[in-house]
Amino acid sequence: MILVFFPGRDPTGDGPWGMRAYVIFNVVLISMSALGAAVVLATVRPPARHLPRWLLLTPLVFGSVLLVIRGVPGMAENYVMVSGVRRGGFVGVADVSTGEFWTGIAINTYFFAGAAFLIGTTVSYGRRSAKSSR
Repeated sequence: MILVFFPGRDPTGDGPWGMRAYVIFNVVLISMSALGAAVVLATVRPPARHLPRWLLLTPLVFGSVLLVIRGVPGMAENYVMVSGVRRGGFVGVADVSTGEFWTGIAINTYFFAGAAFLIGTTVSYGRRSAKSSR
């Protein structure tokens, strides 16, 4: 967490956005992740039964869509990288190091797995909450 606020030298590579945008971007992502974890946890906690169904279902669907948008193309990129069609993926340089190669594979798999698990959670909660509201 400290690296978000004090990352050392400019991690943007002297990009056009600068350090302030980097920190804001990371704080937003960390906040979204924390909120997402709280929403997923609330789907199985008894006190959340008193919350309106839409209050949990809306962020679950939104998060599922975001993860599918990031995860499915990521798995397609994994296929392109592993098959040897283009070692750097769709937009990466063709000559990537082994570390960068496996880091890309891991990150893409992470987002795809997140999409799969969040879709499962969303469907499960949608079914359970629909039954309990009848």
